[in-house]
Amino acid sequence: MALWDMPGTFVAMAERPGNPGEGPDFDWLYGARGRSGNPEKAEATRAMPVQPRSQGRTAQPAAAQPAPTQVRRTYDQRAAQPPTAPPLAPPPGESRTGGGGGRRPSFKTVRRIVYVLLLAWIVSIVWVGLSFPNAMTRVAWEPNGARPADQPGTTYLIVASDSRKGLSAAQRKKLHTGNDVGQRTDTIKLLHTGSGPNLLMTIPRDSYVPIPGHGSTKINAAFAYGGPKLLVKTIEQDTGIRIDGYVEIGMGGLVNLVDGVGGITICPTTNMNDPLANLHVKKGCQPADGVKALAYARSRHAQKLGDLGRGEAQSEVIGQIGKKVATPGTLLNPFKLNGLKSAASGIAVGKDMGTIDIAKFAWAFKSVSNGSALTCGVPISDMYIHWDQTRAKRMFGYVTADKTGDIPKSLCTPSGLPKSVTG
Repeated sequence: MALWDMPGTFVAMAERPGNPGEGPDFDWLYGARGRSGNPEKAEATRAMPVQPRSQGRTAQPAAAQPAPTQVRRTYDQRAAQPPTAPPLAPPPGESRTGGGGGRRPSFKTVRRIVYVLLLAWIVSIVWVGLSFPNAMTRVAWEPNGARPADQPGTTYLIVASDSRKGLSAAQRKKLHTGNDVGQRTDTIKLLHTGSGPNLLMTIPRDSYVPIPGHGSTKINAAFAYGGPKLLVKTIEQDTGIRIDGYVEIGMGGLVNLVDGVGGITICPTTNMNDPLANLHVKKGCQPADGVKALAYARSRHAQKLGDLGRGEAQSEVIGQIGKKVATPGTLLNPFKLNGLKSAASGIAVGKDMGTIDIAKFAWAFKSVSNGSALTCGVPISDMYIHWDQTRAKRMFGYVTADKTGDIPKSLCTPSGLPKSVTG
């Protein structure tokens, strides 16, 4: 066995050529001073153990090692250096990396920023909310002469007119409104709120009733004859219900209002195609923008019950608008509120309705869509819109006494027709 293959042994170094007759020359390994017998110098040199090598492998050259004396000096220098103190914690608000780029805002700074943003948000909400009523048109609606006495609860008259006022030729063409210059009321509804459930009662626009100073004719003619004052006087005279507030919206205003809340959902029960109203929808719930919502609320030719069915669709649209307006996503969003403020220019309210009154109306408006309000039509006896005087008087009596919770289901039907007729 070769010497270098024996484990645990030291490699005998080959003789280097020297002077003839002299012993092996190890100066190349120990240095010339190593032979001088100086132990201090000789100590720096020691034999290195060699790992066993596999048989048949070629020996690889050893990696260069630093001189022993250099290693000792480096170690002595490190030992002589004093210990370094651990780094101190950075001051509050300053990064360990140092420099202005690594500084992070303190908790107090973040809190101040949050307070400023919160204050700006509150101010914007309050500002838009207070300025919202000022964007609406004010209308004188209270009639002169004798009126019903004050009654418990609050009753609002909601009117949707077919006025084209403010619509350009392009808008009239888009909305299929035609060029009529008259102003009639396509929608007449009473919204009562009080001790019982809220009630939205539809008065069919073709109801044949006496109009003060004009004999008996369709009720929507009262608006054409004498505007809001005559319409209110007619309704109070024929129902005995005192009107406490007035809200009117035109066709353009309805479109802007629906778009202002981000659209609504309509749920027709049948496929509806009405070219005159520009309505083409499938059966089932679906999103609707302002244009589609207006067409849905105006269409009567595609309704099985004609104008009575249109009244139900209008109540649906009203409820959906109220639902979207009263959501936190709208009331707490100043941008959406500002959009509604722009749409409010198409809405007219009574001169005496303040901000709180309008807020109460909007809250009652919302109840129509969540199922907590009653939606009834004035009880009628036939499709020619003659009121059923017996049943109608009972309905009006519950409203004037603020006892909407006592209205029997058989009396409150969406169309006003008895269930024996509608099924």
